[in-house]
Amino acid sequence: MKISINLASQPFRRDRPMILASVAVSLLLVGTLAALIILARADNEQLADIRKEVGGLRTQVAGLAKQQHEAEAVLRQPRNAEVLETSVFLNQLLYRKGISWTRILSDLEKVMPPNVKVLNIRPSISGQGQITLGMIVGAEGPTQVIALYKAMEQSPLFSGLMQPQYTPPTQADPLFRYRFTVNYAQKL
Repeated sequence: MKISINLASQPFRRDRPMILASVAVSLLLVGTLAALIILARADNEQLADIRKEVGGLRTQVAGLAKQQHEAEAVLRQPRNAEVLETSVFLNQLLYRKGISWTRILSDLEKVMPPNVKVLNIRPSISGQGQITLGMIVGAEGPTQVIALYKAMEQSPLFSGLMQPQYTPPTQADPLFRYRFTVNYAQKL
């Protein structure tokens, strides 16, 4: 029987592959660090350009706000205030006259289930020209009104169904009454 004995005080180790792998990883990390530094500098340069543009836009907004304030000050003078009020009143009147009742009823007819009755329609116009319909409908049961809600949600003419409230039937009124508000897409 032969026993191999290593009598060296420090046995032979294979360190060269480990050292080469460590050097390669270190070089890779240094390269990645250099790339990140370059990208950070480029990002800072872009941010400086964007900040400069934002500063210019803020200056423009401030100038326009000053012009608007000056124009409003002229309009608010006592001699011009009456003309402004008349103009606002006439514009609101023209907007209200621009609502086509025939078109509203025709569009409602397309989405209205047969067992639902329209009891009240109240159109209003927002500052952006959006028409909102305040409606009260009546039905013998809630399922018909739910069908109306679904049909309105699927229609491109109606959106943003808000504040559905209902009143249960009474002896004097056998219908469930539902009050809600919906945005209407009619162009003025």
